[in-house]
Amino acid sequence: MTDATLEIRGVTKDFPGVRALDTVSMRLEAGQIHALLGENGAGKSTLIKILTGVYQPDTGEVLLRGRHQRFQSPRDAIAAGIGVVHQERNLINRFSVGENILLEKLPTKRGLVDYAAVFEQAAPWLAALDLRVDPRTPVIDLSVAQMQLVEIAKALSLRTKILLMDEPTASITPHESEVLFDLLRRLRDDGVSIVFVSHKLEEVFALCDRVTVLRDGRNACESRPLTGLARADIVKLMIGRDERIARFGEKVVDRRRPALELRDVATGHGHHHVGLTLYKGEIVGLYGLVGSGRSELAKAIIGAEPLTAGHVEVNGQSAPIRSVTQALNRYRIGYVSEDRKHDGLILIHSVLRNVGITIWNRIAGVLGLTTRRAEADRVLPYIERLEIRTPSLSQTVGNLSGGNQQKVSVAKWLAAETEILIIDEPTIGIDIKTKTYLHELIWGLAAGGTAVLLISSDMPEMIALADRILVMNNFAIVGEVENTRDYDQVSNAIMGHIHDPSEGQGRAGPPPAAAGV
Repeated sequence: MTDATLEIRGVTKDFPGVRALDTVSMRLEAGQIHALLGENGAGKSTLIKILTGVYQPDTGEVLLRGRHQRFQSPRDAIAAGIGVVHQERNLINRFSVGENILLEKLPTKRGLVDYAAVFEQAAPWLAALDLRVDPRTPVIDLSVAQMQLVEIAKALSLRTKILLMDEPTASITPHESEVLFDLLRRLRDDGVSIVFVSHKLEEVFALCDRVTVLRDGRNACESRPLTGLARADIVKLMIGRDERIARFGEKVVDRRRPALELRDVATGHGHHHVGLTLYKGEIVGLYGLVGSGRSELAKAIIGAEPLTAGHVEVNGQSAPIRSVTQALNRYRIGYVSEDRKHDGLILIHSVLRNVGITIWNRIAGVLGLTTRRAEADRVLPYIERLEIRTPSLSQTVGNLSGGNQQKVSVAKWLAAETEILIIDEPTIGIDIKTKTYLHELIWGLAAGGTAVLLISSDMPEMIALADRILVMNNFAIVGEVENTRDYDQVSNAIMGHIHDPSEGQGRAGPPPAAAGV
């Protein structure tokens, strides 16, 4: 056996009311990509944070090149040659892209930051990830997916020999993921050790050499070669049983009148002549690469961003939506945000308050007050259905794992019982078992008459759920693809529109008249 670059031996970590890690071990060798897998709440992110000095282990030890280490801060880990891409982004919104990438080693000139050098040195890392963003751009102006790529560029720029990546592809499409994977393979071949955390098993099998699986904070599998393991084997290690395939029932689309219609919409972000129709019982997919304008369009629909031209209709009536509250209360439109940390949740509030916020006006008493019992009675079924791992409804959402935070974000809008639901990256950071359930849930909502606009960077998810798929590029709709459920045919058609957008007219016309699926 070769010497380990990084080794974890019997690490335990407790938080109030929960043991996150229980005698966990893992061995990382040089020039390997090592998958770290498990369900939401299994302890993956906690282990990453221990390896980077964010948390201290209660028991056990960490060895770096055979020597005992106890990092007191992330800076200690960086100094020891460990880089990380955390599941939750750690960027400074008001700083530029270049400043964020080079934050740990900003070039200076005469004691001041040399901004010309910052932007010059940051540019190659953006180019390596095929991210076409000016390094002078403030991070706050980027989409979530673009922020994710900047976070990756920041870690790569440190040129570390150990790179920890916690859900690096959660917000990006297969195109951007493949660019990243090519880069990671080159780093591996140069002797870099990489820990890769992902819920996308197709990525794991395409990229990784070895695997460690955590289940309920313990080792289900420790540092095992991926050779000889099948997808079913990995899933069984993760969840303790065989994988269940999603089952979809019958669904009929009511095409008599659009539930939602956009006519020649333009926004300050650059959308132009955007039109789409969405019917009751229909799931319309919205697909595009990083920076195509999908999430920005969703925010314009719900009134979070102003329209500069065109208009929105709901159930055949003009709907001048000015705010998210108006979208929900007057027009019954909900929005599951892709950015749960900033838009989807209030991290300092409890699970109960976060899920219940969309129904307060419906459960309020005569004086406009709500009771904890009334709120809990309405919220608890969704907590249970999504299997949100929380010690209690009073637990602060910020203390949950990223995957469980995403479940809370989804539960909030399920409780709202909207008639039109825009779902932006619903399964980002979600484990396999919950992903299957969410797919069935989204399908079931549509089968019950909800009109669903689905934004997803997960191509298999898009093809599994959408009735038809609109393709966005450069803030316009450039094509529409009939979803035949043939993966190769549909994905090739989608990418064909993206790479040859000249045919797009900015509008998706009405779908075929035939109802049903």
